[in-house]
Amino acid sequence: MGTSYFQGFGLGAGLIIAIGAQNAHVLRMGLRRQHVGLTVSMCIAIDVLLIAAGVAGMGALIEGSPTLLAVVRWGGVLFLAGYALRAFAQAWRGASLQVGGQAQALSTGHALGAVLALSLLNPHVYLDTVVLLGSLGGRQVGDGRLWFALGAATASALWFVSLGFGARLLTPWFARPAAWRVLDGGVGVVMATLAGMLAWSGV
Repeated sequence: MGTSYFQGFGLGAGLIIAIGAQNAHVLRMGLRRQHVGLTVSMCIAIDVLLIAAGVAGMGALIEGSPTLLAVVRWGGVLFLAGYALRAFAQAWRGASLQVGGQAQALSTGHALGAVLALSLLNPHVYLDTVVLLGSLGGRQVGDGRLWFALGAATASALWFVSLGFGARLLTPWFARPAAWRVLDGGVGVVMATLAGMLAWSGV
């Protein structure tokens, strides 16, 4: 039990904590202080479902199909490259989000649609949760699969709760427009790097 759980927790944390489109969105919503609970809970729920599906066998299915793997891989490259260009454009324009009560209000439907789109339309998410975690978790013996999945799910929950609700601690720094330029530029570099690594990988 213990070994499988902590393996899942460690690997899940290593993949989930890496800066990505989903994490950048959670951080922005946390800084806006809008729909944080909804955003965080949806990210956790989606991760849990994808991890469970991967460990249950979907990860091995995709990994064993060169066609499916290629679709997910190149879809992830295009998504990450597009997100990188968007982030660079925002950094160049210097457009920044307002924080706290000054932020433009978002409807519940808009907030829900945004988190669903960034989570489910990002093929890179499937590579991390379904293929990588799923294939590794699927190799566990007996109840080890369940404990591995629970460990990865725990890492996801702790990370998104900390990121979403802890973002307000960064509000004084992000009240400056220059900070948003740094964030957008940094996200752009990371997304472009991930796109390049994924394109040249043997996944």
